[in-house]
Amino acid sequence: MFDLIKSIQSRDPARPTFLEVVLAYPGFHVLGFHAVSSFLWRYNLKALARLTSHLGRFFTGIEIHPGAKIGKNLFIDHGMGTVIGETAILGDNITLYQNVTLGGRSVEHSGKRHPTIADDVMIGSGAVVLGAITIGKGARIGANAIVIDDMPEGSTAVNEAAKIRGLQACDCSYGLPVEGDLK
Repeated sequence: MFDLIKSIQSRDPARPTFLEVVLAYPGFHVLGFHAVSSFLWRYNLKALARLTSHLGRFFTGIEIHPGAKIGKNLFIDHGMGTVIGETAILGDNITLYQNVTLGGRSVEHSGKRHPTIADDVMIGSGAVVLGAITIGKGARIGANAIVIDDMPEGSTAVNEAAKIRGLQACDCSYGLPVEGDLK
């Protein structure tokens, strides 16, 4: 646990104190829930494992299936909405930001359905990584990227940034163009 806390302190630009991580980091707390739920899952106490996982989700906003395999020093920063599926395999020193999904693409109930993430990968806010694919060591996935194919070691995946179309009169309460202003 001390190594995990030190890794969080070194990767978080806010440079939290030891006590801040222990008391106020949901990404740290959920790993405790996952350790217990994973233990129960391995001993075929599936309902109890799912309950423990669900409690972790309730308290942290982060959902990690008990069957997921998590390496050392996972850092989930601002993790609300993050989901890690049952057959996901995560290596060491991975950083996930909020609302990341490591999900499946198949409705099959057996076999590998979720991604394998190698060591030292960073996955940005809102990114979706789907299927039985492999993300290579040191890869970077940008915010809101959708990845459905393998990524080689050291590669980067990004979605195109929003384009600014110029100034328009708008109903600022919703950020929408005023009727008749679209051209």
